[in-house]
Amino acid sequence: MELSVLLFLALLTGLLLLLVQRHPNSHGTLPPGPRPLPLLGNLLQMDRRGLLKSFLRFREKYEDVFTVHLGPRPVVMLCGVEAIREALVDKAEAFSGRGKIAIMDPVYQGYGVLFANGNRWKVLRRFSVTIMRDFGMGKRSVEERIQDEAQCLIEELRKSKGESWETNGKERQLYKNLQEINAYIGHSVEKHRETLDPSAPRDLIDTYLLHMEKEKSNPHSEFSHQNLIINTLSLFFAGTETTSTTLRYGFLLMLKYPHVAERVYKEIEQVVGPHRPPALDDRAKMPYTEAVIHEIQRFADLLPMGVPHIGMAISFDLVILPQDTEVFLILSTALRDPHYFEKPDAFNPDHFLDANGALKKNEAFIPFSLGKRICLGEGITRAELFLFFTTILQNFSVASPVAPEDIDLTPQECGVGKIPPTYQICFLPR
Repeated sequence: MELSVLLFLALLTGLLLLLVQRHPNSHGTLPPGPRPLPLLGNLLQMDRRGLLKSFLRFREKYEDVFTVHLGPRPVVMLCGVEAIREALVDKAEAFSGRGKIAIMDPVYQGYGVLFANGNRWKVLRRFSVTIMRDFGMGKRSVEERIQDEAQCLIEELRKSKGESWETNGKERQLYKNLQEINAYIGHSVEKHRETLDPSAPRDLIDTYLLHMEKEKSNPHSEFSHQNLIINTLSLFFAGTETTSTTLRYGFLLMLKYPHVAERVYKEIEQVVGPHRPPALDDRAKMPYTEAVIHEIQRFADLLPMGVPHIGMAISFDLVILPQDTEVFLILSTALRDPHYFEKPDAFNPDHFLDANGALKKNEAFIPFSLGKRICLGEGITRAELFLFFTTILQNFSVASPVAPEDIDLTPQECGVGKIPPTYQICFLPR
């Protein structure tokens, strides 16, 4: 055997021994979990059908707080409503840091409000919240824009004349899509620069460009070109993509359970009627429809593992977590907790209705996460889901060439989330 090969094997053996010896000391304060192999961690113990299945299996043995090694990297998993709330609400500041997602990191690189940390995150979040408020978040103007978009969608659906559509449920190349959207935003920014009127900013990009100009002499300013691109990408992707995917899943469920769709339509007919578009004020008078939308979000469970957090050195679940511990919050374990939802694996709008048929709150319903990193667009997403869902069902009944009992609800994994399978749907004008 060549000397170089022998030296390589000796070096590799020494490295493995070093890792084995260091493991108990360096990670002694982490919660218990499956014993990792050097370098590989727990990868060989993972279920090939998906990470979530593996984590749920580990939870059965190690309960709600445990450590998994993804390769050499230890990650703490938090499951269940109590553990998640303790981290994100009771100890919000300690768990406000953001971890990385490998498939997204080449695009985001720590920029933008979604993946930024420290002062950058605070500056961008404050800016984003202010902009969304100033440009209509929670105001009538946003509702009118959503209603206009919903009517445009109705006109497009009418063109199908009841013919079958195929939804795009195929697993997509997430990284490629992010790059394409990134390039589109870059072109949009350049157009905004050329037509910018400092006295009348039109939107987020205009306002950001004015901040860039104001702080151009500050070498530590977070209002950089890269933050503008990625912040806009974060808001676009988190809002538009989540809403469209939830609606696709929602109409698949309406095909599977046509009696639910019919009951929603009857409530629309009773409260809204056929001659005006649904409005956000109607929500208070449409508890069943609201319960159905909540149940679509719960059942779809689009981001079962949420987005990773980074924790400070803090006492949690009888251990002292080391500084910069990476933490995954398995939101799926809250959304499907049998203590809060009678039939967690079944689609059942009654999960959100009380004995009198009124909408009821459920503290385990956290599709937008919790705490300091809660989704910025929660309000507008809820508005979009209600207005699009009700406007479509006001104007169309839905049908499938497949019998309801044969419709498959099994989601496909897409990067860090889930998407509904491809299916056929017909929009039949009422």
